[in-house]
Amino acid sequence: QVQLMESGGGLVQPGGSLRLSCAASASIFTTKAIFWYRQAPGKEREWVALTTANGVTNYVDSVKGRFTISRDSAENTVYLQMNSLKPEDTAVYYCNFPPFEHWGQGTQVTVSS
Repeated sequence: QVQLMESGGGLVQPGGSLRLSCAASASIFTTKAIFWYRQAPGKEREWVALTTANGVTNYVDSVKGRFTISRDSAENTVYLQMNSLKPEDTAVYYCNFPPFEHWGQGTQVTVSS
């Protein structure tokens, strides 16, 4: 059963913006902290941002001030607004929740001129 689905990736020039979406089931959205991770080619998957069920947020240092995670309770969706994108942000982005048992296909973000 698919409980989370990522979308919104694409190709963008350096300095550009993208908004990723993570559509969740209602039970997951209302009770779980939801995390965004990313995995660049040849690198380990790394945590990017999180939002708890009551809206507390946190970010890895490399994206602070550029990325914003938010929750839309009407849509059961978690967004990752990414501004001032850099080539090093290129990766497949995934959303997930603890205990991270299953990973979806993710959405590809490519930052290139």
